[in-house]
Amino acid sequence: MSGPDGLTWSLRDRTPDELTVLADAVGPEGGGAAPAEGTGRGVRVCVVDSGIEPDHPLVGPLEGSWAVVKDPVTRELAVRPDTAGDTCGHGTACAGIIRRTAPDCELYSVRVLGERFSGTGDMLIAGLRWAVRQGFDVVNLSLSTTRTRFLEELHAIADDAFFARTAIVASAHNTPVESFPWRFSSVISVGSHQEDDPALHLYNPTPPVEFFAPGQNVRVPWLGGATIRTTGNSFATPYVAGLCARLLSRRPRLTTFQLKSALYLTAANVKVPTTPTPEAPDDPQH
Repeated sequence: MSGPDGLTWSLRDRTPDELTVLADAVGPEGGGAAPAEGTGRGVRVCVVDSGIEPDHPLVGPLEGSWAVVKDPVTRELAVRPDTAGDTCGHGTACAGIIRRTAPDCELYSVRVLGERFSGTGDMLIAGLRWAVRQGFDVVNLSLSTTRTRFLEELHAIADDAFFARTAIVASAHNTPVESFPWRFSSVISVGSHQEDDPALHLYNPTPPVEFFAPGQNVRVPWLGGATIRTTGNSFATPYVAGLCARLLSRRPRLTTFQLKSALYLTAANVKVPTTPTPEAPDDPQH
């Protein structure tokens, strides 16, 4: 049964044979086997951030760049093509990590932050919603808001993305506070670890943060064609976004929950048994 918006909540007028789905398998690689089989080719990755500096040597070409702007008359927010580049360096840094991880992906930018990292929850929502509606394969969001008044709207956008197969890879806050949308299970949430291995990602057995990636003293591109070293969950997140792009470049039918499974199975701290797990003994009390 389908509603006016195509929502299906029961199977009364169709048969299983009518619902055949082609899917790509996710193998139990385990033990930190990074998804190196793909390079990101053909995968569209959007960085919702402060913009991306065009032609930075460590970022390469952009396929498109937009910004959230406020109409001076109506005061309404809209997404418009943008040529201003990056306002503070943060988006360029994230883009460079994605490019390093998935060198052949297609990079796009939506600017929601201004100078000195200024921005509003409304701009974040407008930019994220627009990116999801464009159908990008992966959205890197190294941003969050602590304002609970934005929670419901962000949650709806995150769910829309999940069901539309747009993987939102979202940074956890750098301090132990509640913020969104990384707290939602419909996104892929990322924090940072302090290990030296730049290609190490870990699964967190005690979520809500699901994965840890390199985010300490990371060399990243910055404004003016420069590079800096910086630290934060913001810079662990694009590494995982790049891993998602690598997976999708070889297995484009993967859904977001399959991407989570693949990241889980390839995390260095997840061990997949080579023999079947023995069945638990019968409970003598029953």
